Amino acid sequence: MGKDLHKASLAGFIIALGIIYGDIGTSPLYVMNAVCNGKQISELLIIGSLSCIIWTITLQTTVKYVMFTLRADNKGEGGIFSLFALVRRHGKWTVFPAMVGGAALLADGMITPPISVTSAIEGLRNIPGMHGIGTHTIVSIVLAIIALLFFFQQFGTSSIGKAFGPIMTVWFLMLAVLGIYQLYMANDWGVFKAFNPYYAIKLLTQYPKGFWILGAVFLCTTGAEALYSDLGHCGRQNIRISWPFVKACLILNYLGQGAFLLNVHSDAAWNALAKNPFYEIMPDWFIIPGILIATVAAIIASQAMISGSFTLISVAIKLNLWPKMKINYPTMERGQLFIPGINTLLFVGCVIITLYFQRSSSMEAAYGLAIATTFIMTSVLFSYYMFIKRVSLVWVGIYLLVYLTIELSFITANLVEKFAEGGAITVLIAGAIFAAMITWFKARKIKNRYVEFVRLENYIPILQELSNDVSIPKYATHLVYLTSANNPKEIEHKILYSILYRKPKRADIYWFVHVDVLDDPYTTEYVVQTIVPNEIIRVEFRLGFRMEHKIQYMFKKVVEEMVANKEVNVVSRYESLSKNKVMGDFRFIVMEKFLSRDNSLPLWERLIMRGYFILKKFSLSEERGFGLDSSDVTLEKYPIIVSATSDINLRRIFE
Repeated sequence: MGKDLHKASLAGFIIALGIIYGDIGTSPLYVMNAVCNGKQISELLIIGSLSCIIWTITLQTTVKYVMFTLRADNKGEGGIFSLFALVRRHGKWTVFPAMVGGAALLADGMITPPISVTSAIEGLRNIPGMHGIGTHTIVSIVLAIIALLFFFQQFGTSSIGKAFGPIMTVWFLMLAVLGIYQLYMANDWGVFKAFNPYYAIKLLTQYPKGFWILGAVFLCTTGAEALYSDLGHCGRQNIRISWPFVKACLILNYLGQGAFLLNVHSDAAWNALAKNPFYEIMPDWFIIPGILIATVAAIIASQAMISGSFTLISVAIKLNLWPKMKINYPTMERGQLFIPGINTLLFVGCVIITLYFQRSSSMEAAYGLAIATTFIMTSVLFSYYMFIKRVSLVWVGIYLLVYLTIELSFITANLVEKFAEGGAITVLIAGAIFAAMITWFKARKIKNRYVEFVRLENYIPILQELSNDVSIPKYATHLVYLTSANNPKEIEHKILYSILYRKPKRADIYWFVHVDVLDDPYTTEYVVQTIVPNEIIRVEFRLGFRMEHKIQYMFKKVVEEMVANKEVNVVSRYESLSKNKVMGDFRFIVMEKFLSRDNSLPLWERLIMRGYFILKKFSLSEERGFGLDSSDVTLEKYPIIVSATSDINLRRIFE
């Protein structure tokens, strides 16, 4: 995405409609259906619910996200992990709300495609003569669409992505026109009383089990977190300019559905399976075009969530919160990436959810709980961001009081009313994702406690002697080790063990390469420290958390620049090759860890480490994770002894 699209412009406006608002834009498909499901239609129910919807969209999406949270942009990037990167150095505890929110958001990515596409396809029941279409048929169509959607992820969305904006523009205009049309047909302007928050309060306090309706109402703002996550695609100004148009279209459609429901004179409870007020407000001649447009909008909403999940995981990998995975870049556009493992995980999850619930009205129970959890975690992190920015504690307290009250109310309503109906599935999925994150994070902490660093200066003489010892066969002209030592004066003991003790590795030049992942998203810098000219050199790459780790390519660029500046001589030192100016070979050494049997760990840490090595079996290898060519890599395994076993009293006897 070019920088010009981050400025307010018509092109940016259209693109924002296609990328940012897919999730929240398709909410009219199922929100009022969820509100009325199984309930007798009454004025208090409809007006009160509409009031709750209007003020939820206003307080959550407009005020919290568009006005406040978008201010917390990390060099133009948004999302819960970008927010975490802004605050993590000020408080280590922030990693836990970041992981909980990220896990819930990824779980939401599994639920959005099934509920959006199913809600759209269920509109087939509103076509005259097709009222009896079976659930099996609808599920089959939904699964076919989802399968195609995930299949085409590998090719990127560059070409079809350009059409998202115009299509979603048509969608939002359709929402507004249908709402206005139904308001005109109903000729009952009493529905506008919903703008008065009194009716929302009245519903929650006076309607039987009115508070639990919040679980359904919350679905109207589920896309707000995605709006923040996609900040880097369109920029803050385009989001703020396009949001009033989107909000107006959404509210007009909700009001139109409300006006229709107020004119439903029936004592029977609303049957969400047989009817959907979204399709009921359409003229008969428009139902088929309406279903087609709704289906395309649902696919776009699903596409946005899938792409967002790829971005979420790629950032989590860079921040060491998720196992390394293969990442493909199908197009040259910035932000376009594809993670095969996550694509498969999401696809399997979507299929299971579709087959398990089968109806959109059943999926609603699982939908709200995931994103409500993310909302709370974002509120916690953003309040801490405000604290870091020295915002008055009074305002920080008011922010927390208001939004934790609202969001805890939503999550309580979802837990109590919907947990048994399907919310448990969300908890299970998000819990499994969080377990993987916490295992990977904690295991790294456990390992780092026992990594032994030594002063590099103490080993310089022996490295120089080894380099000049012709009695030892030369291992490589250039030997490159990846080091995790943040201090340039230190090095891991295991690296020196590999060079000096395991099998002496003689080389002309020893290179130590360190990768530092920064809190900025797109930084690409490096620092060279020549410890001994043409003998020992350290290179430190400082990369943003959204940058791909093409370490071998970057290292080659560094060497070329150093050669051009005459800082290093990379010509082979073999006499015949040196005479002909032949460049020496480069050999990368990758140290792969395994858990030694000589460990005596507490039960909790033992479980963490076992989980870590299970995850590691499915993760990307170290060399591929750092973008190294396997033909230039030597893999060495070394044991992790994080806690030595107790001493054994072994006694020798003589016979």
